[in-house]
Amino acid sequence: MLGTGGATAALLFGASDDVPVDTPRDPAREAAERELSRPMYHENDPNLLERALDRFWEWVDGLFGAASSGAPGGVIGLIAIILVVLALAAALWWRLGKPQRTVRTADSLFEEGPRSASAHRSASDKHAAAERWNQAVQERMRAIVRSLEERTLLDPRPGRTADEAAAEAGRTLPHHADELRAAARVFDDVTYGGRTADRQAYERLRDLDLDLENSKPLSATAAEGAAE
Repeated sequence: MLGTGGATAALLFGASDDVPVDTPRDPAREAAERELSRPMYHENDPNLLERALDRFWEWVDGLFGAASSGAPGGVIGLIAIILVVLALAAALWWRLGKPQRTVRTADSLFEEGPRSASAHRSASDKHAAAERWNQAVQERMRAIVRSLEERTLLDPRPGRTADEAAAEAGRTLPHHADELRAAARVFDDVTYGGRTADRQAYERLRDLDLDLENSKPLSATAAEGAAE
């Protein structure tokens, strides 16, 4: 028969067989990570590109979800808004035309490609007949400068302004220097200053154009002497 001390010891030894052994938390986690990192568990995982595409489509889905929840009519309303925006963009493209790739000086006398003096005169006359005095003045000033270029009194130079053309031509045609400067000033006022031309302004440029057609330039030596 066991005594009291023996019984107590037997109970303690018996209890120790049934109590589970606790594994420390960090080593257990590390062991699980090592096990799950084995290649056999990742044979069917998506590659990097697939994961990136999944993330992208999740972002797009979230974006449309947020937009549709805020748009009237949900998804259908969002589609209608997108179609309206596309229609407006197409209308603006048609109205404004293809953006120009050519770069030109802001104050350039000629906005379009090269045209003859006679073509500018014809355009000026048509505008004058319709009493579009601003356009008539602009085209007549362009006709004057282009005519001087065709007569080699001015060197053709892209980006030349009306003031520059008048100053250069005035050295070769000093008797018309004041009229050329006045014509350039009218052109600038109408084109960049927001002013409105009238019949009198147009007729002054037309008369100057005709006078220049019949004028004789100074020789190069005389022009240099006049400039000095």
